Amino acid sequence: MADDPHEIIDTGLLVDRKRRAVARAVAGADFLMERAAEDLAERLATVGRRFEKAAALFCVTAAARDAVLASGKADEAVRIEADAAFLGGGEGIVATPGHVPLAPASIGLAVSLLSLQDENDIPGMLVQIRRALKPDGLFLGAMAGAGTLAELRESLLAAEAELSGGASPRVLPFADVREVGALLQRAGFALPVTDVETVTVRYATMFDLIRDLRAMGATNVLSGRSRKPTSREFFARAAAIYADRFSDPDGRVRATFSFIWMSGWAPDASQQKPLRPGSAQVSLAEALGRKNVK
Repeated sequence: MADDPHEIIDTGLLVDRKRRAVARAVAGADFLMERAAEDLAERLATVGRRFEKAAALFCVTAAARDAVLASGKADEAVRIEADAAFLGGGEGIVATPGHVPLAPASIGLAVSLLSLQDENDIPGMLVQIRRALKPDGLFLGAMAGAGTLAELRESLLAAEAELSGGASPRVLPFADVREVGALLQRAGFALPVTDVETVTVRYATMFDLIRDLRAMGATNVLSGRSRKPTSREFFARAAAIYADRFSDPDGRVRATFSFIWMSGWAPDASQQKPLRPGSAQVSLAEALGRKNVK
């Protein structure tokens, strides 16, 4: 059960499923995280400075921390995870999900990969990250956004409506890029920038997609999920709808993953002043490549 009945995500169940996925590691199941870590490395390469200390927040694997260190943009990097099992025996800090256990203005760089969508309070998390950054410190992150698993969502809803006349929540409600940009501003970040990268993965069947999601610990952890046992008939019908609506000519089905990349700086007097509304012409690469830093 979720600790708070008003929370969208059952955090305890989320951690349990991530822990199980780590314990039963399936080779290659972390391909989305590995891709995100590669993208992180590319984005860090455009940053025109080096930071003394960095933190990788609730990424479950070491990929983000390793990308930071390999980039040469930080002298040291600490991992913060929701469970000791995610640290794999390595060094790091175990913290309650949704809580950033860092002193104010204590780090120069914070990164987060594919975890913010699992937060019940994304605005609060962003505020904590901004407070942990030193003046002119950088936050760089990626989260699953609107459009992610749209095919699976539609197929499950259609099958349930057809068989039972109703529908229960089965896929996370993902934020869109404009909402995330507004959240960065609301959290007090300077020079916030967002962009979207869409990845399409092809599978033999819907069941192969679900197998990957289970291996990632990314199955349904919504607090409002149905507690009733799900029938084989339901999954068979959902798979048939999926294949009918979202298959390619060769019979394989598509699964969309939409990643919202975001960056923002902790405010500092040395930063350029915001332009008037509607006049911004700053790309993510330009925002990250600032040279006028301490």
